[in-house]
Amino acid sequence: MTSKSLSENDKPIGVIGAGNFGSVVANLLAQRRNVLLHVRDESTIERILKTRENRGHPMHPAITPTNDLGYLAEQCDVIFPIVPSLHFRAMMKNLSPHLHPYHILIHGTKGFDVSLPEGKTLDTMATLDRSMVKTISEVITEESVVVRVGCLAGPNLSKELAEGHPAATVVASHFNEVIQLGKRLLRTNHFQVYGNNDMVGVELAGVLKNVIAIAAGALSGLGYGENAKGLLVSRGMVEMVYLGRALGGNTKAFLGVAGVGDLVTTCNSSLSRNFTVGYRLAKGETLAEILNSTDEIAEGINTVKVAKKCADYYKVRAPITSTLYQVLFEDMTVKRALEYLMRYPLNVDIDFLTE
Repeated sequence: MTSKSLSENDKPIGVIGAGNFGSVVANLLAQRRNVLLHVRDESTIERILKTRENRGHPMHPAITPTNDLGYLAEQCDVIFPIVPSLHFRAMMKNLSPHLHPYHILIHGTKGFDVSLPEGKTLDTMATLDRSMVKTISEVITEESVVVRVGCLAGPNLSKELAEGHPAATVVASHFNEVIQLGKRLLRTNHFQVYGNNDMVGVELAGVLKNVIAIAAGALSGLGYGENAKGLLVSRGMVEMVYLGRALGGNTKAFLGVAGVGDLVTTCNSSLSRNFTVGYRLAKGETLAEILNSTDEIAEGINTVKVAKKCADYYKVRAPITSTLYQVLFEDMTVKRALEYLMRYPLNVDIDFLTE
């Protein structure tokens, strides 16, 4: 089948997911093209149409909400799915019958999809190998006929993007065509877009940094200073690289905007959901209380569980991930965890820089 022309500027761009980041991406895209925004809830569609607002974000006039995935896929050759990782595969199963090889999907989800043997759950698995842990781009290719896939990653706090503060993102893909398309559609005077062909590395960097962000929030919640945070972030960076390489990523992806850039941003911002989870844990709230009080998913919570089991399988030393796992799922106190990490022999091994 021949590709449909990407110069058909009358065709809208699709965005699936009307959370904070999905709403912001829709607004960025709407500066150049009409946008169809998939919204599950009928009342949210009515509110957007009536007030042109969603989650506190004014919605661009060029955005039209819809709850019909088939209609969106029919109208849009280029689609940005931005759905929490826990729901991503189910969404793809619903979307897949409407997709064709000419479609291009650029996702904005920073999480893992876990596929386990029948009868097994994540909690009953002692370890996980790479065959059980899928990146979101891998979910797209497994569940659909789409070939041209990309991802968005970088220091992209929704509130700052919505307010027009200077920022940048990375469009990663095995296809230069997808990278160039992402640049054309998203770049503005305040929003720079870079490209990277190591899609797996970029995805892994964006996912794993959420673990360190929770730890950084906990550290701030206990009143530790910037020196301690610098130690945590530098150690966390090393931990991300070694675990990321074990899962198939390239070191360079972790040293760019999507890696260290995103890490530094989320480890220093109360706007980050993952940072906020750690902060609230340190202030005495339970994980259940935190989860029950928000409708936005902090991807790092599930990532801690997956990353810890992968680190155990590949025998990667990951003290931050392992200690945070004990805080979230084994009742270790935040204070005890951070005291342990501060005493941990942090001879930061960075021999990966010479490879």
